[in-house]
Amino acid sequence: MDRLGSLTAFVRTADLGSFAAAGRVLGLSASAVGKAVTRLEQEMGVRLLARSTRALALTDEGRVFHERCRRILDDLDDARAVLSRSREVPRGRLKVSLPIVTYHLLMPVLPDFVAAHPEIELELDFNDRLVDLIDEGVDVAIRSGELPDSRLMTRALRPFQLLLCAAPAYLAAAGQPECPRDLDGHRAVRFRFPNSGRLQPWPLRLPAGAAEPRPRTVMVCNNMEALKGAVTGGLGIGCMPDFLAAAPIAEGRLVPVLTGHLDLPGQFHLLWPSSRHLSPKVRVFVDFVGTRLFAAG
Repeated sequence: MDRLGSLTAFVRTADLGSFAAAGRVLGLSASAVGKAVTRLEQEMGVRLLARSTRALALTDEGRVFHERCRRILDDLDDARAVLSRSREVPRGRLKVSLPIVTYHLLMPVLPDFVAAHPEIELELDFNDRLVDLIDEGVDVAIRSGELPDSRLMTRALRPFQLLLCAAPAYLAAAGQPECPRDLDGHRAVRFRFPNSGRLQPWPLRLPAGAAEPRPRTVMVCNNMEALKGAVTGGLGIGCMPDFLAAAPIAEGRLVPVLTGHLDLPGQFHLLWPSSRHLSPKVRVFVDFVGTRLFAAG
C-alpha cells in the first residue's frame, strides 16, 4: 500500500474506531488496514493510535496528525470533484440577484450567455434590497459596497466612477459650478441606499479644511433610474455611476460637472454561497460576468 493508501487507512480507522470497520469501507481486510497504519507510524516515528483489546484511541500526536490528514483528503476529494464537474454540461435554474441599475450592462450581453449555455434557465431578480443568498436560495449576486457575510465567496469586478451630472437647461439657468464650493445654492437630487437608509455621499475631493458644500436638496429617492430621470428632466444636480450616465451624456441630455474634483470610485462584486463544490452553472456565470460584463478597458 502506498503512502496515500496508508494515510487513508489511518484516517478511516480514526473516524470509525476499528481496523475492521475501516477495512469494510476500504474493501480491505482488518489485518491489511492495521499493517498500513503500523507502517505509517514507523515512517513517522511516532505512535498515532493507542491500541487495547477493546478499542483504539488517538494519541495526542495522532489527533493532530488526523486533523491535518483529514483536510488533505478532503482537498483531494474536492480536486477530483472539480475535475468531474468540469466535464458536466451546465444546466438547471440559476437565480441571480442584481441591483436595478445593472440591467443596462447585463441585458446587451445576455444573448451570448444564453447561446453558449442553452440548458441554463436564468431567473433574474433586479432588486436593490440586500438579499440573503443562502436563506433565499440565490445562486449568484452582484453587489456594491461592504461585504460582511463570511459565508460568501467573492470576486471583485472592474471599478466604476460616480459622476455628478445635470441637464444642459438646468446649468444654463443655474450656472456651471467650477469648484465644490460653487454647489452651495444649487438644487440637488439625492439617492438613499435602500438597505441602510443613508444618503449616498457625493464623491467630491475637497481641499484640506474645506467645508462640505451645501446644495439644496429638492428630491430624495431610492431608485437610481428615477434619479437619472429627475436629473435629465432638469430638476437639479445628481450623482450616478458612469455606465448609467454614459448614454444621456453622449446624446447631450446630461453634462458631467466638477469632473476634476471627483473621488471615491465604486466597486461591484460577484458573490455566491461558499460550498465545497462550485456547481457548473454558477462557475460559467461567474466566469462570463467577470470577463464580459465588467471587462477592463
